[in-house]
Amino acid sequence: MADADPRPRRRVAGLPLPDCVALVLQGGGALGSYQAGVIEALGEARIEVDWVAGISIGAVNAALFAGNPPETRLAAIRAFWEGVTGALPDFSIPLSDGAREFAHEWAAAAVLMGGVPGFFRPRAIPPSFATPGTPGALSFYDSTPLRETLDAHIDWDLLNHGPVRLSVGAVDLASGNFRYFDTADERLDARHIMASGALPPGLPPIEIDGRYYWDGGLVSNTPLTHILDRQSENTLVFQVDLFPAAADLPRTITDVLAREKEIRFSSRTRQVSDERLRLRQEREAIRRVLAKLPSDLADDPDVVALCALADEKPLSLVHLIYRANAWEGGSRDFEFSARSMHEHWQAGRAAIAETMASAQIVAQNILDGKTAAFDLTHR
Repeated sequence: MADADPRPRRRVAGLPLPDCVALVLQGGGALGSYQAGVIEALGEARIEVDWVAGISIGAVNAALFAGNPPETRLAAIRAFWEGVTGALPDFSIPLSDGAREFAHEWAAAAVLMGGVPGFFRPRAIPPSFATPGTPGALSFYDSTPLRETLDAHIDWDLLNHGPVRLSVGAVDLASGNFRYFDTADERLDARHIMASGALPPGLPPIEIDGRYYWDGGLVSNTPLTHILDRQSENTLVFQVDLFPAAADLPRTITDVLAREKEIRFSSRTRQVSDERLRLRQEREAIRRVLAKLPSDLADDPDVVALCALADEKPLSLVHLIYRANAWEGGSRDFEFSARSMHEHWQAGRAAIAETMASAQIVAQNILDGKTAAFDLTHR
């Protein structure tokens, strides 16, 4: 009944790596540049990712990651983010929090009016005047530009047959059921990535094999469950959350809008993480009891069945949580300005730097072959 040897086979400075390293990318629109900073810093730390899973903008970053070789991966991700923020250039002049908030809200308003280059554009005819049942009647924006952008920056053959596994989640519009598209099971293309980020009523549903899909964040904003359900090896997961569960009390109406969105998108993530870790701790206790049973019970059918139910591989879950600046309100997820993009990107890099500074805590858990969660960034 002994577990397989949990000792890692790979190692980077300060952190042994288990058989599988996974990167989990949450949805959050413009905040996705924080994930790009995380990806850049992970690459600089020489941490090789074997499996990347995403929802919404996380699916876009995940596809850019899996669909490019390591030597051009960062350039592709940077090209995407510089492209979608190109209409609102970075004038990096010092501003007070009040002035910064005004610029932030102004940039968000510009997105609402004009869309985002290479991502989505306003429809010429309002949905209420479009033919019922057509994409134009089901959304305020046309997401066709995103397909062209994805095709320009992603090698789909590499994405589907390369060394990095990709999983993205979406919601079946007719049934309301959540579904993961996984390169381990089927071939993915731009439709699957667009479906994962088709947030209504802004963006239209995406048709795939006769079914229509909306943004996976409508059901769950984190693909962690898919990783855990399909986990077959000792795994280190970097989960990048774009909305914090804990924050200060709101002081203004814009704070209220921001806090409502944080709670709505983070609550499911927190629930999934807490529940899955609790279940794993219970199974760990069961395995300890099973190991104490006399050897003549090893072949007992009930013992064999219980061993199978309690069997699982160790998990080290590292949370990387974006915590907003004082001037960011409820529009932070659709404020696609170059200045905000650069700041979010740098915050992602800083989160990895903080985590690696305390990597010995995660390293010991990996060496011990245990399951635990860590948030090593400042609060």
